[in-house]
Amino acid sequence: MNKDHLWHPFTQMKDYNNSDPLIIERGEGIMLYDVQGRAYYDGFSSVWLNVHGHNVPELNQAITEQLGRVAHSTLLGMANVPAIELAEKLVGITPEGLNKVFYSDSGATGVEIAIKMAFQYWHNKGIQGKTKFITMNQAYHGDTVGAVSVGAIPLYHDVFRPMLFPSHVIPYPYSYRHDGGETKAMEDTLTALRNLLETRADEIAALIVEPIVQGASGIIVMPPGCLSQMANLCRKYGVLLIADEVATGFGRTGAMFACDLEDVSPDLMVIGKGLTGGYLPVAATLATDEVYEAFYADYQEQKTFFHGHSYTGNPLGCAVALASLKLFEERNMVEGVRAKASFVEHKLAALKDRPHVGEIRQKGLMIGIELVRDKISRETYDWADRIGVRTSLRARELGMLTRPLGNVIVFIPPLVSSEAELDAMTDILEASILHVTEGGQVT
Repeated sequence: MNKDHLWHPFTQMKDYNNSDPLIIERGEGIMLYDVQGRAYYDGFSSVWLNVHGHNVPELNQAITEQLGRVAHSTLLGMANVPAIELAEKLVGITPEGLNKVFYSDSGATGVEIAIKMAFQYWHNKGIQGKTKFITMNQAYHGDTVGAVSVGAIPLYHDVFRPMLFPSHVIPYPYSYRHDGGETKAMEDTLTALRNLLETRADEIAALIVEPIVQGASGIIVMPPGCLSQMANLCRKYGVLLIADEVATGFGRTGAMFACDLEDVSPDLMVIGKGLTGGYLPVAATLATDEVYEAFYADYQEQKTFFHGHSYTGNPLGCAVALASLKLFEERNMVEGVRAKASFVEHKLAALKDRPHVGEIRQKGLMIGIELVRDKISRETYDWADRIGVRTSLRARELGMLTRPLGNVIVFIPPLVSSEAELDAMTDILEASILHVTEGGQVT
């Protein structure tokens, strides 16, 4: 039935249907179980969103209790209790100044909202011409049309280019692939942004950035200080800053939000994935009072933000998000991530000297291991080698699930993972890499 009827995202179905499909039946803790009863570590948090593990009693209870009240009630012209309580909670934990919360159902739609808010903000203020956006090379912000327009991964986005609006693209500081290393990579990014703002700020509405860690491009980590300097440039030249924290938010980088690592307060911030602990599709776009007030007017002024979805602010999703945030507090999750990140860094250190491991990039529990054909020249593997796919399939054979980004092996475990579980998962990761790149031989 799966092969006959289901069309999978980001999947070449001919290739998939010629394989042995994995079908998950249930989860418990950080383990997933397929329909044959085989167990797997969830080594990529079910696409980067699981926080507390699967089948968590406190989260299950929150949904069940809310289900006994009401499953859904629209936010169009009315409100519901969990949506209000969650909004207040989010304002309290996000960077200073983000006081208004607009709900959606995925990171992509949250980005779409942020883009439209930024565009209309300038329109509502009577400032003409600020209609363009700046994005970063290899950026990924989701798959709706606006989100793709500010995306810059050719493999994902080029086929749709004729239907998109154009964006200015500046380099993301990819130190490993820059001849000048970290310092020059950061310098080139800031110079490109400064030059663009000096000449085109009057036509630019906002810069959108994945703060500190660029995800889908291969877990690329910014040099320290880069984000804060970018934020300063946006302020100086009167351009809004949109922080896409969908992947980096909720403790993943060792701070509640990546922006916190450099005390950056954006004008708009998008959150999703870990918001509900990985349970239900809820996202949010947070805005400053200044942005909000540009839409606050008499109805006849036509400054209303005409955007919304049927399930915006779904009570079940908001209820489980509140329960998830409660667990963050009770279990000191963010502090725990820092200690676990240190353990993982130590465990993976032995891989750094392997001949086909180019770089291990890590921020908190976001880890990307870039595999290369030649360590000295940094020569990449060909796409046809499918080195990342083969390594991930080997990990699956050994009992752990992950999904590669080209030649980059991703390890993004649930934040709740114990040291013993992290130990077992990193053992599988190392064994899989050595098996595929060196035939299993350790020298």
